[in-house]
Amino acid sequence: MPIFTLICQERLISSERSRISSLLSTFMNQNMQYPLTEKIGEPALFVGREKEFNSFNKWLANIPKRLSKSRVIIARRKSGKTAFVQRIFNQLWSENGAVIPFYFEFGENKMWYPNLAIKYYRIFASQYIAFLTRTPKLIKHPLSLEQIREFGVSEAITPLIDDVEFLIQNKEVGGSHDLMWDLACSAPHRFADLYDQRFLVILDEFQYITYYIYRNENCEGKPDDTLAGSYHSLSESKLAPMLVTGSYANWLLKIMSKYFEAGRLKHIRFSPYLTKDEGLQAVYQYAQFYEEPITNDTALQINELCMADPFFISCVILSEYEEKDLTSSEGVINTVNYEISVETAEMCQNWATYIELTVARVNNLNAKQILLYLSKHNDRYFTPQKLKDELHLDLETNEIYQQLVILKEADLIQQGISDIQFRGLQDGTLNLVLRNRFEEEIKTVAPNFKKEFAEEIAKLTHKNRQ
Repeated sequence: MPIFTLICQERLISSERSRISSLLSTFMNQNMQYPLTEKIGEPALFVGREKEFNSFNKWLANIPKRLSKSRVIIARRKSGKTAFVQRIFNQLWSENGAVIPFYFEFGENKMWYPNLAIKYYRIFASQYIAFLTRTPKLIKHPLSLEQIREFGVSEAITPLIDDVEFLIQNKEVGGSHDLMWDLACSAPHRFADLYDQRFLVILDEFQYITYYIYRNENCEGKPDDTLAGSYHSLSESKLAPMLVTGSYANWLLKIMSKYFEAGRLKHIRFSPYLTKDEGLQAVYQYAQFYEEPITNDTALQINELCMADPFFISCVILSEYEEKDLTSSEGVINTVNYEISVETAEMCQNWATYIELTVARVNNLNAKQILLYLSKHNDRYFTPQKLKDELHLDLETNEIYQQLVILKEADLIQQGISDIQFRGLQDGTLNLVLRNRFEEEIKTVAPNFKKEFAEEIAKLTHKNRQ
């Protein structure tokens, strides 16, 4: 009997055998494997996220029972979402249970439509075969179409044979490219349905599918911005539910609204911040692996000033600040200030991606004042009229509204339930970066972050002594 048939028989869905409920209870254990290379680097650098994993644990446990609805994680860049979903892939792969993970990242590079279909199918089939045969190297080095076909022949998996033959026959100009893509993107659901299996389809940076894929072989003209619609029906699959991520919230939400109406994907807002305890653990972990001297006191200070943001913490630990000394309070203050204030620092560069696009469209003092004000008072919503009154803006309310829309489209503010309500992002690092960029221009006085940081450390020290 072929290996594939035996494997399928062993993977019959049963709540007793799935053990998914305890899948994510621990992150580092002796049985853990990492066939998918995680972008975070050393796996031990992944710290915390206990609350998020507990939530997703329940969701994963319901996939074998066909009860899990597709999800979309919405978060800014460097928030840890890719590390999170890649860890889910490796956890599922290591568990070797009832849910087969499939991970695909849509890149920021132009690609011809049929080439996307072939790449997508190769990665799916390779990860599928790797899971069945427990061959981790296939995750890192996907099989060619010919090799996939050979496996299909050897194990009598007719769909693999038929799919590969169709892709090869139609890949040239003039081929049935729409059907190629339909075959590729539907593969997880089709195989799940045919062999009574369950898949988790992880699609990272999904927004790029609408911007970098071309119908033209030379990637000329306009990209095809409709491909997200290919998943309209697939997003409702309970055999192969989707886990989608995106770094540009407004862009992704527009895609969701256009192609996944009626709540086909549950929206999950992913905070860039850890709990205080997890943040402190991250400080120690990064300092240990990068051999950066710290003290117990400065570890607390770094965590406090970085607001338990693991990316911010890593920026400070790895900072290129020439006089970096993380063993003293003054050294911590100076290094954090460098990451917030210097244009070439990694922390500043991360937010520049968002801010520069906005400044190019709304490069005026009023827009900057609005953005800074909303960021400072991000605990409440404002209407255009309220902003006009509180900031004494010499603009009509409709002009203020238009600027608010632009700021929202740049993922720098959020829109409320009402169309005219807006709020700053509840992101402390963004507030610091915005103040550094715009406060002197608006208030004629530059912010004194070193003084503010020193005051925060003094409060922290006083609190710890009580």
